[in-house]
Amino acid sequence: MSTQLIRRFVESRSLPASYIEDAERWILPLATELADLPRKRPHILGIHGSQGSGKSTLSALLAELFEERGLHTAIMSLDDFYFDRASRAKLAAEHHPLLVTRGVPGTHDVELALATLKAITDGETVALPRFDKANDEPLPQSQWPVVSGASLDILIFEGWCLGAEPQNSEMLEHACNRLEKEEDRDGRWRRFVNDALAGSYQSLFQKVEQLLLLQAPSFDCVTAWRDKQEEELRESQKTQSQGVMSPSEIVRFVQHFERLTHHCLTTLPARADKVFKLDSSQRIIAAS
Repeated sequence: MSTQLIRRFVESRSLPASYIEDAERWILPLATELADLPRKRPHILGIHGSQGSGKSTLSALLAELFEERGLHTAIMSLDDFYFDRASRAKLAAEHHPLLVTRGVPGTHDVELALATLKAITDGETVALPRFDKANDEPLPQSQWPVVSGASLDILIFEGWCLGAEPQNSEMLEHACNRLEKEEDRDGRWRRFVNDALAGSYQSLFQKVEQLLLLQAPSFDCVTAWRDKQEEELRESQKTQSQGVMSPSEIVRFVQHFERLTHHCLTTLPARADKVFKLDSSQRIIAAS
């Protein structure tokens, strides 16, 4: 049954045929292992991975595999808690111009994320926020899916910086790329981001009971992966949308994430409960 589910999943999402092999070899055993573990309900499974690493696809497949095993499952993404453009413009005016761009710690509504998780674990019925990246704005609340915490077995919580810890002050002294050299010369932006990460984000990340890491081979892959994501987003839009980026904009955009991506690739493998190592084409090549 699971094999048929995986094949339907791959076909419905127009994924490469190789995803079937990877899913059967790596993801299906993980789903079976997690489904059989004794747990309190709902169990919060975290998935960390750099941009374009396949977090959303993996989350969706795991959810279907869990549901096949009779486990009620919901998916929540850290991306869905981005502040709207007006709020980020206010952050930019008050703290640093680079905060107008969504993505880094400090640009999420962490208090809403914490409140959402609390409602779920308290067994309440709650709407899960959804963010429209094509328009760079949250979707209307009327379009947020509603879940019942009382009937939920597993909540999959995915995010690009999920589980990240702040850097020490010495690590912040030197710019890591052109963006930081030219637009954050005094380090004010990266210190703001680091301070935000050291604050309520840690309380949020502590809610995760198991952390799965999709480990990119290097940061060099991220631009190519993000470009692929943006092309898919671009093709899905029938009208021009503000949040869809050109290739040159993507190059600049991913530099916002470079510092923390390097940091996570270095520190998270030792702390994650499960690690899937990826190759440059996003295929899983090893697990630990």
